[in-house]
Amino acid sequence: MPEVFKGSFTQQEPIPEEAIAAAIEVMRSGRLHRYNTAHGEVAETALLEQEFAAYTGSKYCVAVASGGYAMATALRAIGVRPGDRVLTNAFTLAPVPGAIAAVGAVPVFVGVTESLVIDLEDLAAKADQADVLLLSHMRGHLADMEALMAICDAAGVTVIEDCAHTMGAAWKGVPSGTQGKVGCYSCQTYKHVNSGEGGLLVTDDAEVAARAVMLSGSYMLYGRHAAAPPPEAFAQIRYETPNISGRMDNLRAAILRPQLRDLQARCVRWNARYHEIEKGLRGTPGLRVIERPQKETIVGSSIQFLLLDWAEHHVKDVLARCAARGVELKWFGGAEPVGFTSRYDSWKYVDAPAMPVSDRVLAGIVDMRVPLTFTIEDCALIARIIRAEVSAVYQAAA
Repeated sequence: MPEVFKGSFTQQEPIPEEAIAAAIEVMRSGRLHRYNTAHGEVAETALLEQEFAAYTGSKYCVAVASGGYAMATALRAIGVRPGDRVLTNAFTLAPVPGAIAAVGAVPVFVGVTESLVIDLEDLAAKADQADVLLLSHMRGHLADMEALMAICDAAGVTVIEDCAHTMGAAWKGVPSGTQGKVGCYSCQTYKHVNSGEGGLLVTDDAEVAARAVMLSGSYMLYGRHAAAPPPEAFAQIRYETPNISGRMDNLRAAILRPQLRDLQARCVRWNARYHEIEKGLRGTPGLRVIERPQKETIVGSSIQFLLLDWAEHHVKDVLARCAARGVELKWFGGAEPVGFTSRYDSWKYVDAPAMPVSDRVLAGIVDMRVPLTFTIEDCALIARIIRAEVSAVYQAAA
C-alpha cells in the first residue's frame, strides 16, 4: 500500500498559554479598545507597537486591523492618490493589488523570475511608469534588495514592502520590511504570528508614521502610542488626514506579544521542516527546487517548486495524485482563480497586458503550506509522496 499523509495543512499550533492568560486579563478588564486605558496604564496595543519596532529596528510602528489595511494605509500615508500608477509583482496574492485599488490607484505589474522574485530587469524597464513600488515578498522569497533599492532610488520610486510572508526574514542581515520607506506585516492565522487577523506597519519616516496613526483612527489620542513620532509631527497632519478606522484592539495585541517574543525560535522550527522537504525533493525528475541565495535569511512557512514547461493536464494529475495521498498542493497556473491562487490576469479590475515570460513561470509554480504542527517525520513523508507522484507522471509523460 502506498504511504498516505493524514495531517492537516491548515491546522496551526495552539495559542501559547502565556498569550491566553494575557487575553483573559484583557477580557476581565473590559478594556479591549486600544485607547480605553486606566490611569497610568499603557495599552497592550501600544506595547506591541513598541516591541515590534524594537524587533525590526524601526523607529515607529502602528498596529492595525490587517495586513491589507496596513498596505492601503502605507500607500495613503506616502501620498498615493486616485489615478496614480503603482508598480507591484505579477506573482502575488489578491490583497496586494487590492490595496492599490482600495486607494483608487492603478496596479502596474512587474514580472516574476524562475527564482519566484520580482524581475529586476522588468522593474528597471517600468520604473518610469510610477512613483511607488508595492513590493510583495511573495511566499517568503526576497529579491536582491540592494539591487532593487538601487533601481528604485535612481528612478525616484518609493518602496513599500509587503512582508506578510517574511516576518523574521532578512536580506544580508537587514530585517525584511526595513529597506523601503514602509514595511507592512500580517498577523492573520496562516502567517508567522497568529491573532486571526491583524497587521503591523513600520517606518523610520516621522511624517509617514504620523499620517498612518491618524489614518488608523486615533482621533486626537496619538499621544497614547508608544512607538509614534513626537507630538510636533502631528501639528498639521492631525487636521488634514482622514480617519479611516482600522485599529488593532488590545485583545489581539495581548495574544501577539508572547508570540513575538518566541518568533525567532519558531523561525528555526519552520526552517528545519522546510529543509527536510527540500532535501527530499532534490533530484526529482522534472521538478525544480527553488535555490535560496546565501544572502537571504528565510522563514520556511511554505515551500514552492517548479514543474516548468509541463502540460496543464500533467500538473493537474500531480495535484490530484498527491491529494489522494493526503498532500494538499496549490497551483498558480490555472486560468481560473481557486482559493488564494489567483494571479495578475485574474483581477479583472486591472487592464493588465499579457506577460508571456511571467506566464510561463506562473504555469509551473506549485505551492504548499508548512505548518508547525508538522513533525520532521511528517515532512520527510510528504516529500516522499510528492517525489513519487511527480516522478510517476513525468515518466509516463516522457
